[in-house]
Amino acid sequence: MSSKNIKSTLSIAEIIPTKTRIRLAIIWLIVGLFTVLGHSLLGDSMSPGTAAIAFFILLFTIVGAAFGVVKEADELAHKLGEPYGTLILTLSIVSIEVILISAVMLGPGEFPTIGKDSIFSVMMIIMNLVIGLCILLGGLKYGEQEYNAQGTMSYLGMIIMLGGIGMMLPNFIEGAGNGMFSNTQAIVLSSLIIILYGFFLFFQMKGYRHLYVQPKKGFMEIPFAERHAAALPIETGSLNKTSKENKNEILIRSIVLVATILPIVLLSHNMATVVDYGIKAANLPPLLGGVLIAIIVFTPESMTAVKAAINNEFQRAINLCHGAFVSTVGLTVPSVLIVGLITGKTVLFGLTATEMILFVITLLLSLMTFLGKRTTPIVGLMHLVLFVVFIMLIFNP
Repeated sequence: MSSKNIKSTLSIAEIIPTKTRIRLAIIWLIVGLFTVLGHSLLGDSMSPGTAAIAFFILLFTIVGAAFGVVKEADELAHKLGEPYGTLILTLSIVSIEVILISAVMLGPGEFPTIGKDSIFSVMMIIMNLVIGLCILLGGLKYGEQEYNAQGTMSYLGMIIMLGGIGMMLPNFIEGAGNGMFSNTQAIVLSSLIIILYGFFLFFQMKGYRHLYVQPKKGFMEIPFAERHAAALPIETGSLNKTSKENKNEILIRSIVLVATILPIVLLSHNMATVVDYGIKAANLPPLLGGVLIAIIVFTPESMTAVKAAINNEFQRAINLCHGAFVSTVGLTVPSVLIVGLITGKTVLFGLTATEMILFVITLLLSLMTFLGKRTTPIVGLMHLVLFVVFIMLIFNP
């Protein structure tokens, strides 16, 4: 007991060790350099050599930050228990992504499909590439893996509901014409999505928190009657009983987490410039740039999810992946529609015919994957093959 008390009163130096401080200092130094010199270095006169050097510096910085994010997210997950640990990571990354999209829309020029392109790219990456890797690697190590079937079905229900309303409905309504929502439709649908997503988070964190916790071995659910015992945090026993010292540690780690996530997003703009230069120089499809940036932005979450699956914490992997996509749709669709209404800019959410087929296949495959049965490696391969089809269609539509 005394050792636990000692551990709960860690100093700031112990919570943020030298290695973490050095990592943060280097990362933010590079952020500062690119903020000051990025425009001149990565301008129209950028040479192939400069682009290559900038790409590798940005890549190593972002990957280094990603490892830091994974470390802090793991510590918070163990302090807070599920689903709070994964919610912090998911909402941090998705909120910053939404801010980036809104910033692009508020800038000069018209980007009518930026919201739709971002959501669709995230779906293909998270629900096929990352989920596929989690199922395949976890299955190869453990044979079969268990998860909380009820909570997983609620995620998929939200994905079908929000994705269908936001991205499939525009292709089959009159609206404002050409797949656009009318102003009335945009206001009503934004309000409904915000309300639904808000209630989903409320139930996830309060009365139905047990649906998003890994069930005990041999089970695929946690009965409602056992919800209080199952939803307790791993280390603290109860959030109400969490000591002041633990709360301080959680606050400090949350600040470090945000300080490590922000550079990934701040540098993603410079990375996008370099990637776009390389894509144009190599005559590659423009959509590939958006996919690469989405992969980079969601790298911390993806790494944490794969690590959770390898550690046989498959429900945590689901919370991260499905939670990320639900948050992406639940926050991006209203934000982009509201920005469009305020600025008068064109917003198009309707999927193309090819995207719609991939969207439906992903939903059907996800439903078949998580119908309350334990996961096996072959299903992971199916998701990975679908992601490869998505990449192939970018190059050869």
